[in-house]
Amino acid sequence: MAASMALGELWHASNYFLAQIEPAILALAALAVGVIAPWVLSAISCAYSAVEEKGIQRVLLNLFFHACRKIPGVSGYILREQNKVIDKLNSSTKSKRSRWISELPKSGLGNGVLDWLNSERQKDMKWEGKCSGTVYIGGTDAEQHFSLLNEAYALFAHTNPLHADVFPSIAKFEAEVVAMTASILGSKELDGQVCGNMTSGGTESILMAVKSTRDYMRATKGITKPEMIIPVSAHSAYNKAAQYFQIKLKIAPVTGNLQADVSSIKRLINKNTIMIVGSAPGFPHGVVDPIEELGALAINKRVCFHVDLCLGGFVLPFARKLGYSIPPFDFSVPGVTSISIDVHKYGLAPKGTSVVLYRNHEIRRHQFVAVTDWSGGLYISPSMAGSRPGALIAGAWAALASLGEEGYLKITKSLMEASKKLRDGIQEIPGLYVLGDPAMTVIAFGSNDCDIFRVNDAMSSKGWSLNALQKPSSVHFCVTLQHVDAIDKLLEDLRCAVKEVKENQSDMEEGMAPIYGAAGKMPDRGIIEDILIAYMDNTC
Repeated sequence: MAASMALGELWHASNYFLAQIEPAILALAALAVGVIAPWVLSAISCAYSAVEEKGIQRVLLNLFFHACRKIPGVSGYILREQNKVIDKLNSSTKSKRSRWISELPKSGLGNGVLDWLNSERQKDMKWEGKCSGTVYIGGTDAEQHFSLLNEAYALFAHTNPLHADVFPSIAKFEAEVVAMTASILGSKELDGQVCGNMTSGGTESILMAVKSTRDYMRATKGITKPEMIIPVSAHSAYNKAAQYFQIKLKIAPVTGNLQADVSSIKRLINKNTIMIVGSAPGFPHGVVDPIEELGALAINKRVCFHVDLCLGGFVLPFARKLGYSIPPFDFSVPGVTSISIDVHKYGLAPKGTSVVLYRNHEIRRHQFVAVTDWSGGLYISPSMAGSRPGALIAGAWAALASLGEEGYLKITKSLMEASKKLRDGIQEIPGLYVLGDPAMTVIAFGSNDCDIFRVNDAMSSKGWSLNALQKPSSVHFCVTLQHVDAIDKLLEDLRCAVKEVKENQSDMEEGMAPIYGAAGKMPDRGIIEDILIAYMDNTC
């Protein structure tokens, strides 16, 4: 009773107070609240999302560094230091250009362009046998295989699968490349439901899988604010997909053995999750994620599951046939809904050929873009590009059909043996250690008593090109057919490089080591992002 009386008095007091205020002022106040309240709520929502995604420590650090950049003199200093790094990056990659064409020649060069092309090619790095990954064709049959691909390309250089009615041969080749690829990844167990398309590379294959999944989950579950969960070791193509397709990206940690942490991924799943991701293997460390566990999680949570087989798709199936202990990784695993696999890596096809596969047509149909009201007619396209080079599709078909299962088994045997030799050799070098448990051809290693980036620089001075990694600081080498007979020389030079770094640490201030080292330790990732964008802007 007392509470009721108190509320009544409060109500009358409020009415009396408001009665003293001019109606116009009340209207303006109401309008102001209507304008400001949504903005405040939006700001709170954005802040909550940022903390949820990056953690309170990272968010506070970003705010701190953003504020520091506003201090007079600080922004100028940061810009000057950024430009120094960009200049160094440019100088380390700048090709020796004796001639530069910035406009069309008034008179065409005719066949003289071939001399020009050969002249410029001589300025490229001597990549044969010394570049991590990069060129996958090699060995005694390399010249013959390159000739085969070049001839296949020349036969179909004029073709475009966009015009399937004109070039039905290319449509047939694409369908057969997809079918041959699917056949080694568990499609036989799914009664021919596995389907897909060719793309320009692993990134486009991943982009297509993410786009298709986003639209499929919107159609089947009504998800309009999609989220995707990836391990920190997943390829950066997922970051690109998240930006392109307006998908919130959540990043889960990896375990001590550098595999995707299934428990962490499970905790991040919510009603807006459209897909989770695993790699077989991951690009940084060559480690295969626990695909079976992730598949079971995807089924339990009713989300899609993409497996990145861009690197391992043409090695792991054949390694398993050869008797190597390979964990499950393909459509034989329940829960796997899509797979990306590069044909231009260990499939030994021409550069610019990859395949995206789906467990069924229901998901794949969301990849296509159909336009029905265009004045140019009815339009349908299967992937990012409209026109595509039919010659690359023909080259991919030629690579798969010419090598066959026996050819890939032979290739995989030599690759696995060379990779084991490299891994064992690295572990025998004092101060170096191998990261994780690499399943195939990518061997990542670090050092517990010297700067691994300086070791990388020392290897560069000997003509080698390794991949620098971060978090943790390390480098990796991806074994291809180019390296099967070069492992002894690689290990010999690596031993010398480690010795040089240990003996001359104070004399090795040049090279990329200071940049990689600083980038790995710098808490303000915005500065690193600015440097990368400026570098790309200067080189394109």
